[in-house]
Amino acid sequence: MAEGKNGNHIDIDVSERPDILYIEKMIQSGERVLDLGCGNGELMYLLKKKGVRVQGIEKDDECIIRCVKKGLYVHHGDIDDGLAHHLDQSFDYIILNQTIQQTLNPGDIIRECLRIGKQVIVVFPNFSHWQIRLSVLFSGRTPVTKLMPFHWYDTPNLHFLSSQDFENFLEKDKIKVIQRSFFNEKREIRVLPNVFATLALFVIQAGS
Repeated sequence: MAEGKNGNHIDIDVSERPDILYIEKMIQSGERVLDLGCGNGELMYLLKKKGVRVQGIEKDDECIIRCVKKGLYVHHGDIDDGLAHHLDQSFDYIILNQTIQQTLNPGDIIRECLRIGKQVIVVFPNFSHWQIRLSVLFSGRTPVTKLMPFHWYDTPNLHFLSSQDFENFLEKDKIKVIQRSFFNEKREIRVLPNVFATLALFVIQAGS
């Protein structure tokens, strides 16, 4: 339980979001962070509490209202419109937490993030998880699962990628991987992550 901007109590429950807890531990007080597609601001709120200079960009009006109630600084905007107004290396971290697969041109956005951030944290659903593979194999239809709770006609996801797909992209663009981690709803996955992880997390920076 925590207090919001006007003393209102705010519940932040990330017990089933090991990715958020992992990122929160990684970033240190005083560092500058831009959270792209920040949603309801759970991660931003935790970062702000530990003294991180964090701001967000979000296009959903209801999410922005929830962020403001938490006392967070959020711009209304669509990252598909570009990030050209941000200076080179103006943030310590850029965060794309389950955002990149919903953008029109993810490759271009990642390259822009590498320009304006010293490091970029990318988290995305791993669409090669075994439950998705089995669902497609046996039903012959686009799966609707806890990881992918949408039908093909109402999903916000425009791109369906696996952790291996992302590795291949980074290699092609000569982007340096600082660290990689994989998760399910409860914990970090260390064995066969492309099969057993529901989320993939990469920390990357521009290659030298």
